[in-house]
Amino acid sequence: MNADRRRSYLSHPGTSATLSDHRSPRNLSGFICVYLRLLSLGVGVAACANEAKPRPQGAASTDTPASSQANTNAPAIVFLGISLTAGLGLDPGQAYPALVQQKLDSAGLHYRVVNAGVSGESSAGAVRRIGWVLSRPPAILVIETGANDGLRGQSADSLADNLQALIDSTRRLAPGAIIVLAGMEVLPNLGAEYAGRFRAVYPAVSRANHVPLIPFLLQGVAGVDSLNQADGIHPNEAGAEIVAGNVWSTLAPLLKGRR
Repeated sequence: MNADRRRSYLSHPGTSATLSDHRSPRNLSGFICVYLRLLSLGVGVAACANEAKPRPQGAASTDTPASSQANTNAPAIVFLGISLTAGLGLDPGQAYPALVQQKLDSAGLHYRVVNAGVSGESSAGAVRRIGWVLSRPPAILVIETGANDGLRGQSADSLADNLQALIDSTRRLAPGAIIVLAGMEVLPNLGAEYAGRFRAVYPAVSRANHVPLIPFLLQGVAGVDSLNQADGIHPNEAGAEIVAGNVWSTLAPLLKGRR
C-alpha cells in the first residue's frame, strides 16, 4: 500500500474514535478489568498470540462445511479468521461459523459455510495462505483477522497493508466473490492512541474498497464475563451465539433475494 493511501486510512475524518464512542462506560471498564485479570494470571499480551502454533500455510482448523447437512455443491461462504473463527475451546458445532450455517439453513438459503480459522495467526499469516483458501473460489469471503496483531502490538499501518493485500488477492483470484470485513478492537494495554488507530483501520479499509463491514465482531460479548471462556478473550457457547448474530446482521442483507 502506498504512503498516501495508508495515510488516508489512518487519518480519515471520523476514524480516530476511542472506545467510549460506541461502548458504554460499564463495558469499557469491563474491557480494562479483563486486561488486568490477564496480567494477574501471567497471560497478558501473549494470550492469543501463543494460544496455538500457527498451522502450516494453507492449513485451517476446520476446512469443511460447518454443517454436515450443507450441500457440498452449494456456493461457499468462507470464514478466513483466527481462533475466534476456529472456535478455540468450543466444539466445532458451537463456533460462530457453524451457527451462521444454521441461520442460513433456517432461512432456506442454500450456502455451505467453510470455517478456515487458524488459531494464533496474524494478518500476515492470513496473507500467506489466502491463495490456498481461495483455491476453490467462494461466493462470499468473510475476513476476520488482526486481533493477534493488536495483542502483539504490531503497527496499525501493517494491519492496513495486510487487509488491503487480502482484498486485492481475493479480487484477483476470486473476482466474483463478495468480500466482508469483520472489525476488531484491542485491549487498551498499549494506550488509547494505539487502540484508536487500530480500530480506525477496519472502517477505513472498508470504505476505501467498498466492502461491507461488521463493525465489531465481538460487540456485546467483549468484556462480559458470562459470555467468555476463562481466558476472558474467547467467547463461550452463549457468546458465540451473539457473535453469530453480529455476523448475520451484515451478511443477511447481502443474501436478500437469493436462494
